[in-house]
Amino acid sequence: MTINCKGKLIDLSTPKVMGILNITPDSFFDGGFYKDESKIINQVKKMLNDGATFIDIGAYSSKPNADDVSLNEELSRILPIIDLLINHFPDIILSVDTFRAEVAKQCLEKGAALINDISAGHLDKNMLDIIATFNVPYIMMHMRGTPQTMQQHTNYENILKQILFYFSERITTARSLGINDIILDPGFGFAKTTTQNFEVLKSLDSFKITNLPFLAGISRKSMIYKTLNTTATEALNGTTALNMVALQKGASILRVHDVKEAVECVKLFTELEA
Repeated sequence: MTINCKGKLIDLSTPKVMGILNITPDSFFDGGFYKDESKIINQVKKMLNDGATFIDIGAYSSKPNADDVSLNEELSRILPIIDLLINHFPDIILSVDTFRAEVAKQCLEKGAALINDISAGHLDKNMLDIIATFNVPYIMMHMRGTPQTMQQHTNYENILKQILFYFSERITTARSLGINDIILDPGFGFAKTTTQNFEVLKSLDSFKITNLPFLAGISRKSMIYKTLNTTATEALNGTTALNMVALQKGASILRVHDVKEAVECVKLFTELEA
């Protein structure tokens, strides 16, 4: 199972790690950490040295009740960082975390390799056309509503069945446009209660029915620190524990704040499966 990132085939039969770089002032864990170029370069260098295959850049916080950010503000935050990182790390595989087609377009023009969309194209009707035009891998996530309203949309009759139905429609639409490389993200923490998050994780292997790779984005989320009665800052151990579960359930990509620990998790998992 491979995806094509700017002509480089990435084999997902061995799980890969995606390092998170939030360049927002209000992300739930690392908001405001990376305000200047030297901190950004040092953090990305560390993640790459620790074994990250992808670096995922986000300039719009999608935490519950996050402030809305204008298109121009999102572009002004992210475009200089795309340039900065490609200049410093020419071989970097950059993923852009955005639901806006115009942001995706301009970032891809500058050299980003894939798009990570929390709305799977629902928040911008032009997104799928942009993905098809550039022919890049597309991570489509399950969410209801928007980051501002999603926690009001946690009423499901059968959450797994409904998520799979959601993806079935999105995959069909994407395929009709010629989009080849699709990665699914069940959206832990997005329009889901803590109990529902664990229900989805417990049955994560259900997504194998799609014959597509899927991503687990559990890192330091509230499903961990609320369960452990701690904080996001203290949730690394819990993150590692649940990342191993996700790998055992078939996850192809771990999206994380802490790359070194996730890479170690993948190595141990691979040894277990050998």
